[in-house]
Amino acid sequence: MEEKFVFIGLAGLLGLYLIGTAMFRPLRLLVRLAAYMLLGGGLLIAINAVFGHLGLHIAVNPVTLLTAGILQLPGVALLVLIHYFII
Repeated sequence: MEEKFVFIGLAGLLGLYLIGTAMFRPLRLLVRLAAYMLLGGGLLIAINAVFGHLGLHIAVNPVTLLTAGILQLPGVALLVLIHYFII
């Protein structure tokens, strides 16, 4: 009888662990994306402030924020090249 309670308790703890992991993994992804967007925003604002007098203005929207945030300096360079050659 006591072994049965031990196994039920262990199964319950395993279930709580699995449910907790499944609930917090998407939250962690959203927090990471928000941090990347903040970093990208800082990079884009800095680039716009420094190179604004040269006519370089990169729009600040979610796509450019994530591009600059995830890829960081190469992403900003990519956005600058797109601005000069395509737009």
